[in-house]
Amino acid sequence: MNSTSLYPPRPARRGRVIALHCSGGSASHWSPLAEALRGRHDLSAPEHYGSQDAGSWGGEHAFTLDDEAVRSIALIDRCDGDKVHLVGHSYGGAVALNIALARPNRIASMVLYEPTAFHLLRQLGERGSQPYAEITGLARSVYKGVVTGDYRGAVAAFVDYWNGPGAWNALRPAVQSALIRWAPKGPLDFRALIDDPTPADAYRRLAFPVLILRGEHAPSPTRAIAEGLAELLPASRLVAIAGAGHMGLLTHAKEVCDLIVWHIANTEAGAGVPVHRSAQRDGCNIAGFAAQRECAS
Repeated sequence: MNSTSLYPPRPARRGRVIALHCSGGSASHWSPLAEALRGRHDLSAPEHYGSQDAGSWGGEHAFTLDDEAVRSIALIDRCDGDKVHLVGHSYGGAVALNIALARPNRIASMVLYEPTAFHLLRQLGERGSQPYAEITGLARSVYKGVVTGDYRGAVAAFVDYWNGPGAWNALRPAVQSALIRWAPKGPLDFRALIDDPTPADAYRRLAFPVLILRGEHAPSPTRAIAEGLAELLPASRLVAIAGAGHMGLLTHAKEVCDLIVWHIANTEAGAGVPVHRSAQRDGCNIAGFAAQRECAS
């Protein structure tokens, strides 16, 4: 599978979707989205440093989210002035936010599934305090494992945190091996996410429609970030996916991809995303949103 174009461009002019995967993931995570789009849009899924396609970070300077965003920004700049739809899961969601701030006038809409913009936790006051302590604790575990050469231990802690105890042992050996190879990139991702200097108020300038998704069982850091972004982004909606956790893109692929496709279609139809108070956002669920989708289609 070509990681940069899951549906290669055709001669007819179509919209562009850029989808960014999570840390340790790959472009293949977006295969269900490619199917859900049914060829109506060109889907690009550039891989991050640490993946087989992108290779290792070169080490010329301290790694930042700007470095990860470069490939996607280049794709946008080659789109002849057309706007693109950005989609990001976890780390990919944080990269998508970085891209949106760099090219705000080139983004038609955005969908974020539990973006790991950990720097926001420091800016959320008391409600961000415990989640920040939790995620920095995980980061220290990953750092220690990589620095001491225990790559297996580092990624086992990482996988079990995001997926639940025992998730690492349940993975196929080939998947475990791929994650062990990725392990040295883990500390770079954590540092870039935690030390990102972007002020929270910067996100208020992103006025295009944004759909924020989180799992019903989201970990406290990404739950707090999703709720914080829903308050900051002026044209946003927060939807909880019933029964899902942080990896809902994989475990609840149909529900998640259907919502992404609906959001893109709704944006292109000029309907935008209804803006609700944060309490109403928190009460959203997949069933209610799907019912609205049926009424709108």
